[in-house]
Order: sequence, then C-alpha cells, then structure tokens
Amino acid sequence: MAEADVRPPTRPGREPVAPRRRRAARLAGVLLDVDGTLVDSNDAHARAWVETLAEYGYQVRFTRIRPLIGMGGDKLLCKVAGVDVDSAEGRSIERRRQEIFAERELPHLQPCRGARALVQHIRDEGLTIVVASSAKADELRPLLERAQVADLIAVATSSDDAERSKPDPDIVRAALQRGGFSADRTVMIGDTPYDLEAAARSHVPLIALRRGGWDDDALRGAVAIYDDPLDLLAHYDSSPLGAR
Repeated sequence: MAEADVRPPTRPGREPVAPRRRRAARLAGVLLDVDGTLVDSNDAHARAWVETLAEYGYQVRFTRIRPLIGMGGDKLLCKVAGVDVDSAEGRSIERRRQEIFAERELPHLQPCRGARALVQHIRDEGLTIVVASSAKADELRPLLERAQVADLIAVATSSDDAERSKPDPDIVRAALQRGGFSADRTVMIGDTPYDLEAAARSHVPLIALRRGGWDDDALRGAVAIYDDPLDLLAHYDSSPLGAR
C-alpha cells in the first residue's frame, strides 16, 4: 500500500462499522496481530526508531515514522533511511533498535482495553488463535506478556517465519499453515493498513481496530471496524466472529 494512503493517527471513539456478510463457511481460526491490536505499542515503536536512527546520524521525525509502524522493520528502515536491513549497518541499527525498545519502552507498555477478555472469549468459543505479527520472535513473547495474553496463546508466527514482512502476505500465509486452517474459515484482527493488505492478499477478511491510530478511511476494506478489543467484545455476537 502506498504511503500516501496512510492517514495520520486518530483517536478511537466512533461507532463500530457494521460487518459486511461475505462468508458462509464456519470459522475455525482467528489470526491476531499484536502491536496496536492487543498492546498499546505503536507510539513506543516509533519513538524507538527515532532514537535509534538519530544515534546513527539519521534525523527522522516521529511524524514521518509513526504512520509506517505496522509494516515490517526492514521496509521501514529502507523507506526512511535508505538502509538495507541485511547490510552491516542495517543489522547494527536493528539490534540497537531492539535494545532501545526493550530497555526504554517495553516496561511501560499497557494492554489495549479488553485484550485479555477478548482472547479468552475467542478461546472459549472454540476457535483456534494464531498470532500473525511482524515482530521478531525474540520480541514477540515480551509483547504478549505486556498484553497479558501470553498464557492464552500457544501458536504464533513472527517475521522470522516469513521471507517478506507486512504488507506482503507471507506472515498471514505462515499463520494459516501453522494453524492448519484455510483462508475461507479464518478471520484476522489487526489495526493497520498493512495488516489489511497482508490479509487481503491472503484472501483472509480483516476485522480492524482503530486503537492503532488509523481512521476508517485508511481501514476501508475491513469486514468490520471497532475501537479496540473491548468494543469488539461488546459487539461480539453481531461481529464476524459471532455471526458464523
């Protein structure tokens, strides 16, 4: 998705966008994004990128990076600094970003409203949950812990399981394979246009959450839009999760 299509972050608080009925197949699985979906971390990731890049001589504004959070870090680094993540400099920048995020941002992260309750309810409904995140494998567990759902999720895919990061569809396809279910029996929950594109290219419908900071125009194409996990849980029975 072109950068011009990404709108500035906006506050949640609007009415849910009613689900569009698209499938008759009974759901078997739910793919979950993590950052901005289960844990309120998108601003934190942007700050970590700003600080890291500054250490390497790249002065990039927060407002430039924030709308790119949600795409793979390799793509973000190339877009804002022209650095290949596989180069020596790219690998060094990525290691330092992980250190800054873990030390300065991770300890202060909070779950998105209703994250644990929603994940627990999905499990209670008998649906299989697979995480489909652009985070690296060694970052994913701490993020799930900050979201207070680590004990509820047994199956996860990360950027380490995919050749190409979001918005390419590789992570979503890896999650489908890991979960052992087909796209027509799956729905994904995410918060960015990059989740939306990755899901669409995998033929998986996306339930979008505004909590990540994007407005409804940027999330157009989602089968339904809610403020956050708590809002989705409150409308669960009429959502694509409950109306299955």
